[in-house]
Amino acid sequence: MPGTNLTQNEAAERRHAIVGTPDYRVSLDVTRGPDTFASVTTIDFDAIAGASTFLDLTAEQVESITLNGEALPVERVYADSRITLSDLTAHNTVEVKALGRYSKTGEGLQRSVDPADGNVYLYTQFAVPDARRVYAVFDQPDIKATFTFDLKAPASWIALSNTPVVASEDVPGALTEPGTLGDGPAEPVRHWRFKTTPVMSSYLTALTIGPYAEWHTDYENPDGRTIALGLYCRQTLADALAKDTDYLFVITKAGMTFYAEQWGVPYPYEKYDQALVPEYNSGAMENIGLVIMHDQYAFTSKVAGNVAERRVLNVLHELAHMWFGDYVTMKWWNDLWLNESFATFMEYLSCVERTEWKDAWATFCSCEKYGALDIDQRPTTHPVVAPINDLNDTYVNFDSITYAKGAAVLKQMVYYVGREAFFRGIHEYLTDRAYGNATLNDLLDALEKASGRPMRVWAERWLEHPGMNTIAASVTATGDSNDSRDSGDSGAHGKIAELTLTQTAPEQYPVLRPHRLAVGFYNLDEATGKVRRTERFELDVDGETTTVAEAAGRPLPDVILINDDDLTYTKVRLDPRSASFAADNLYRFADPLARAVLWQTFWSMTRDGDFPAERFIDLSLKALATEHQPSTFTYSMREMQITAQHYVPLERRAAVLAHISEELWKLIDAAEPGSDQQFQLVTAYLNKYATDDAFEAHARGLLDGSVTFEGLAIDNGMRWTILRALASRGFLTEADIDRELASNDTSGNREQALAAKCSIPDPDVKRRYWDLMLHDESLSHTQLWEMAPAFNTNVGRADLYEPYADAYFEQAEWIWKNRSFHVADVLLRFLYPEHAPAETLVALGDAWLDAHPAGKVDDALRRLVIDAVDGSRRAAKVEASNR
Repeated sequence: MPGTNLTQNEAAERRHAIVGTPDYRVSLDVTRGPDTFASVTTIDFDAIAGASTFLDLTAEQVESITLNGEALPVERVYADSRITLSDLTAHNTVEVKALGRYSKTGEGLQRSVDPADGNVYLYTQFAVPDARRVYAVFDQPDIKATFTFDLKAPASWIALSNTPVVASEDVPGALTEPGTLGDGPAEPVRHWRFKTTPVMSSYLTALTIGPYAEWHTDYENPDGRTIALGLYCRQTLADALAKDTDYLFVITKAGMTFYAEQWGVPYPYEKYDQALVPEYNSGAMENIGLVIMHDQYAFTSKVAGNVAERRVLNVLHELAHMWFGDYVTMKWWNDLWLNESFATFMEYLSCVERTEWKDAWATFCSCEKYGALDIDQRPTTHPVVAPINDLNDTYVNFDSITYAKGAAVLKQMVYYVGREAFFRGIHEYLTDRAYGNATLNDLLDALEKASGRPMRVWAERWLEHPGMNTIAASVTATGDSNDSRDSGDSGAHGKIAELTLTQTAPEQYPVLRPHRLAVGFYNLDEATGKVRRTERFELDVDGETTTVAEAAGRPLPDVILINDDDLTYTKVRLDPRSASFAADNLYRFADPLARAVLWQTFWSMTRDGDFPAERFIDLSLKALATEHQPSTFTYSMREMQITAQHYVPLERRAAVLAHISEELWKLIDAAEPGSDQQFQLVTAYLNKYATDDAFEAHARGLLDGSVTFEGLAIDNGMRWTILRALASRGFLTEADIDRELASNDTSGNREQALAAKCSIPDPDVKRRYWDLMLHDESLSHTQLWEMAPAFNTNVGRADLYEPYADAYFEQAEWIWKNRSFHVADVLLRFLYPEHAPAETLVALGDAWLDAHPAGKVDDALRRLVIDAVDGSRRAAKVEASNR
């Protein structure tokens, strides 16, 4: 991806040269046709007289560049996505006229055609810095500016930007060229002009243009202003979204009120639109006043409970960014975590306290921390405040450490300084730096002032070092059958003599952290059959050893749960008897968060080779029968899948997978009709296992109606789940899939059909779709996102994937150099042939890394390869521990 990178040093030099706040006027014309659009950028800016700097621009063609009234020779000053500006004066005006190219994979200005009705939809995605793909710009977060957009587009469309439209009129005599924007006739052009934005970063500017369906309401802001709210989607999803618009507006308003209350800063902008768009290459983006998100959240079929909850969390996450990230923005991408961690923490807090999803902290434990704990144990782990030398570093740091570990640290910080002081400090941080940029030190200053607690050492240990700690419990007791709980004996309870917590750190990251955590005592209630918390102690843990003084002399409970309520970020190791009881009785625990903490504890032990893989599968199957927290259900099922496919020894793997498949079918039959549990079990049976002898009969029966479950509807989404499962087992051909698609040709169904074809276990089919994904640039990011994982779904077919072990490493560098980052990221993550023999992948991966040392290839590419190989290395090690 040459030409679009930017180093931190270059950004600092440019910020030094550019003085004050630039002002942009950007004019776009999207009536030219299906490939390109016209862009005219005029920038007024002050600079240090005599300085030189550069603008960012990635264009199909640059027609002219004028600086302070003088035409510059394009061929001399424009190269490698940069425009050189020399001999600047104190006050400067530059104008750049260019042609931009529409994106197929989401970067810059995306153009999508809905196959169901032929409508064309445009929208922007500028994060990290891809505003340069639409207009000439100083594309870095600390050169904040004001922006005035205007654009020409077909008159029947709507046009949205960060600010409201101030004027629009049809352009006399201007017509679009027939057939260039869609299949319809030519029509008049409308010219829209938008209000000038407040001071903001370029990556937060946005446009959404097209024949979108729309809904509107108002929100009465606490400061007395009325904020216009809008929701938008393409026409073919209008009926689906219309059923949920009132609900989504309620969630949005609840979030606005909650954030204003917590921070003492009302919503700062003039409007708040949320546009659900096709083929989006991310979940959502927090553009000021115009959030753009994937239109998968316009539900056309039944979805699992965790997906419904995730939509609410996404809405609240992007809304939190309006304050944290947009109103106050990081100076450079090394403080990206300030944006993402804070928005993640607040999405969960607001979800728990202001929506019906009261168990969302269990989702945080099972979902968010699941990803962070995985990444934090890889060789490529990094601090929450990661060194970001250039934009490529930024791309790969959009990960679970930046989001989830950072959010877990913030949750811990709240308990460290106290909630009232924490939010008082946030209020000062936001108000003191409104519309500006800030750093971690600015945040720490505000929290120190508000709480009176020193933050620097605490923050240094938590934020500037990678890796995680492990806290293990050790108990001695009197009156027990062996006078020691550590024996693992489950005899009569005695009293606790001493409860000790021991903190350790990995050898390569030997940092012990201060933890504010809770210890919970849990006991079986014989009357109800439920395990409930009977006592709880909250304490500080710092250093290697901490004695829980309050526990001494108390009756020995069935389970001593370390990190009760999931207050801190750590691996937990229970004392042996607690672990034994919890493994046998996980399904009995009444509290969803306690179950999530325990389930993740057993998963961590399984992943480390410290807990038998098949026992983890058995306890999971038993607990799934009674688990109703949707995200805990989803992610525990995923962990069970990883365990069965990679950690169970190869000679027992097929039998274990078949056993799980058979047990899931029994659970489906026993599940409450119409429940989320029933829906998730059916989906998991089809998507993740599909290995029992009766699978084909079950799947075809569901498809033709000869097999039914009360409350389970075979809607479009479930139908494609069944079809993809049949295809992955070799029971459907490409022609079968094409016939199914022809009966209902939508963009979503096209994605499903391509994924189904990629999963067919035929070497010739695999070869064709491997080549297609690598080389066909007409495929959208969303199509590749479905196709690449589907390519790797043929469990137990190492023969299919062994050829791609060599191919992956042979093609990795080519993919990185020739595809955009977002596409390369998908291909390199999901085309890694994980079902080839782990030993083969490790040997090939190590050889590739030796031949591509740091400095020879981009660090971001090396990190992707290192992570992939590390998964195989871990699989081989854990499999060996289970023999």
